[in-house]
Amino acid sequence: MILTSSNTLENKEIIEYKGLVTGESLIGANIYKDLFSGVRDVVGGRTSRYEEEIQKARDISLNSMIEKAEKLDANAIIGLKISYDNLGGTMGNTILVTAYGTAIKFE
Repeated sequence: MILTSSNTLENKEIIEYKGLVTGESLIGANIYKDLFSGVRDVVGGRTSRYEEEIQKARDISLNSMIEKAEKLDANAIIGLKISYDNLGGTMGNTILVTAYGTAIKFE
């Protein structure tokens, strides 16, 4: 599956637009407890634990989106975007990671 943020594929002819595909995942409040209790893990101003959790959530979102595109018989997703939204909540913060784009078929 080809993923691109562009709206075209170089040297490829789009033969069919399959439609919008999305994938979502959530990072719960527990990551913040882990983050703040593990301040010693901060190296050079970056927290590897937090970055790892964000990467996992992004991968889950992308894989979910790809599965939906494959069910539509698409072989690429164009116009790919990834958004991160803070949902708040009673237990602390929850981050929603959403991946979305247009599933297409190309030759």
